[in-house]
Amino acid sequence: MADSSMTNQRQGLGSFLFARRGRKRLALSDILTYAYLLLGVVIMFGPVAWVVLSSFKTPASLQEFPPTVLPYATESVALDGFNAPLPLYDVTMEDGEIRRMAQVRRVGLNAQMVDPENPAAERVTVPAASTEPVRRVHFAVENYTKLLSNSGSDIWRYVFNSLFITVVATAITLIMNSMAAFALSKYRFRGSNAALMAILATLMIPATVVLVPTYLIVAQLGLVNNLWGVILPTVATPTGVFLLRQYMLTIPDELIEAARMDHASEWRIFWRIMLPLSAPALAVVAIFSILSRWNDFLLPLVVLSRRESFTLQLALASYQGENVIHYDQLLAMTTLTALPLAGAFIFLQRYITAGVASTGIK
Repeated sequence: MADSSMTNQRQGLGSFLFARRGRKRLALSDILTYAYLLLGVVIMFGPVAWVVLSSFKTPASLQEFPPTVLPYATESVALDGFNAPLPLYDVTMEDGEIRRMAQVRRVGLNAQMVDPENPAAERVTVPAASTEPVRRVHFAVENYTKLLSNSGSDIWRYVFNSLFITVVATAITLIMNSMAAFALSKYRFRGSNAALMAILATLMIPATVVLVPTYLIVAQLGLVNNLWGVILPTVATPTGVFLLRQYMLTIPDELIEAARMDHASEWRIFWRIMLPLSAPALAVVAIFSILSRWNDFLLPLVVLSRRESFTLQLALASYQGENVIHYDQLLAMTTLTALPLAGAFIFLQRYITAGVASTGIK
């Protein structure tokens, strides 16, 4: 039974991906549609793939111009009489013959080469312009091992801080926003529309405008260098209240009236009826909250100054020194930072489409 359902799902996915208007051949609309969709995929996932592939490049490969898509590394060979492996080059000789040789050193525009099969032979001096490095695809996993070894236990502290802020802030956000949405969607009281408009009006205020007042309040509460100083200012979001309210408007009032006739309390109605029925909208608000909290940089930068309180985003900035930027470790850290977001999106993606579609319908 499970095999047949899996087969049906694969057939449905295949028919969806390769659907076309023309019966026997691709119509012009099919070509334009697939070209548009392919362009969208390249624009959205191209930078992500570039960052992931670049995180496996060596520092020398990252500084190459023009850059390459795949991570390449120059092949080397260990020869007797030399302390370190020598890089291999394809050298174009004066007679046009191409020979594979190992470079001993480079002096100005010339390079000293030696035959790897006969390292005791006389060294050959050739123009550097006539050499081409022998390269192969190489994934520099040492970027990640170096990152973990250099960071030590600090990186796990950063991960814990980011996870704690994201999980706790998202949980509180879902509770606060759903309670406000429940009141605005199912209770009839004077000023409800004005309250909703006031909540939505806060969307027009940039976060940087209220950054200084927010810090002053956090400082007065004694939450500077405390993770709660990053969590509490962001627990209520106008976007979440609006999305949840729009979704709760689609839930029939008869369910609430029937629960009240059974002597259910308002909290029981909210917890046992409204929240389970609002699961798609809650998933949308949750993914928005997770993205916002995990990627937040400005508020933690202002509130958190001690290194043991840093989040992953603040730790990323520490790889950009005054005189040097460790691009290999920076890209590896960026890739690791994006993995939890990808996991959260994959877990919640089945709710996102339904939730977004339903929150705009009354």
